[in-house]
Amino acid sequence: MPGILAAGFFRVIQVALLPLGAAGYAASVPRLLNYSRRAGVSATLFASLYTRYMQHRLGTRADEPAARLMAVMPNVSQEGFRLETAPTLVGHLLTGFVPRIYRYPYQGRAPMRHQSTARTSYYDAALQRHLAEVDQLVVLGAGFDTRAFRLSSKDRVRCFEIDLPRTQAYKLAMLEKAGLSARLATYVSADFETEDWMDKLVASGFDPGRPALFLWEAVTMYLDRDSVEATLRRIAGTGPGSVVAFDYFSRETIASRSPYMRYARAAARFVGEPLTFGIDNTPPARKSAADFVGSFGLVLEEHRNFGRETRRRSAPAGFVTAVVAPAVAPGAGHGPQEDRQPNPSD
Repeated sequence: MPGILAAGFFRVIQVALLPLGAAGYAASVPRLLNYSRRAGVSATLFASLYTRYMQHRLGTRADEPAARLMAVMPNVSQEGFRLETAPTLVGHLLTGFVPRIYRYPYQGRAPMRHQSTARTSYYDAALQRHLAEVDQLVVLGAGFDTRAFRLSSKDRVRCFEIDLPRTQAYKLAMLEKAGLSARLATYVSADFETEDWMDKLVASGFDPGRPALFLWEAVTMYLDRDSVEATLRRIAGTGPGSVVAFDYFSRETIASRSPYMRYARAAARFVGEPLTFGIDNTPPARKSAADFVGSFGLVLEEHRNFGRETRRRSAPAGFVTAVVAPAVAPGAGHGPQEDRQPNPSD
């Protein structure tokens, strides 16, 4: 079906099925939040898994483990989930159209509402860019990350996953329930705010003198400032050539009084994961990010904005990769992509 026609029919189907989607959302979210609060298992990890599940179903990013995990989790109402996703999946089935949010990367900067899919693309790209340079991959606050399944034996990279004890135990139980291997990563349980996660990581076989890639997806905003800064200092003390990739919210976003952010803060507080940390994203955000990571001895490699930045208005969120100095001198890197500077007319 031609693109414009497909898009039009897709929107008609979405609107027609919107009541089903709304009913599914209303059935799914309370169950998810209540289960997480009762069991002490992170609820925020579901957002990334949901995105990857949808990308898998729509054919834009293969992730069979994500789909299998989604099908077995007791905190997910399968009936509600099917209703919630029906407007998009049925519309796609009948027209072949994929909504823009699930088609990233596309030309131009990703808006804040596409942050969850765009950041997945950025992390995947960072992993591919640095895979040949490191022999250790550390996923911090891993949740239901499935990148261990995307590594091949020829990559010769040892994968470590760090997360809270209850959340990690839950993931391991779900891997077994879904018939997925739990041998592709070394699992290290630790609390970033109360424990020395690096000591635990080293005790599990990590070599801090060798280059490593640290992926820290959708975590910083749920930690206090001391924990974020302490984590970056520990990473800066690892072997030359090590890289950290993380995403963040701006301080303005954390404090925003918009209806969406009020809802997000309330839901996060309800499950014991309040939104607390944001970076000073004063324009230009790239310089602010470089100054932030530079204070820990890291050199900015790549910076991406989520949402629009002007001379007077900061972007609501961002993505960073930074390298342990002195492996890469300031200004050098592995093909970083720089944000466009604000237009003087903005």
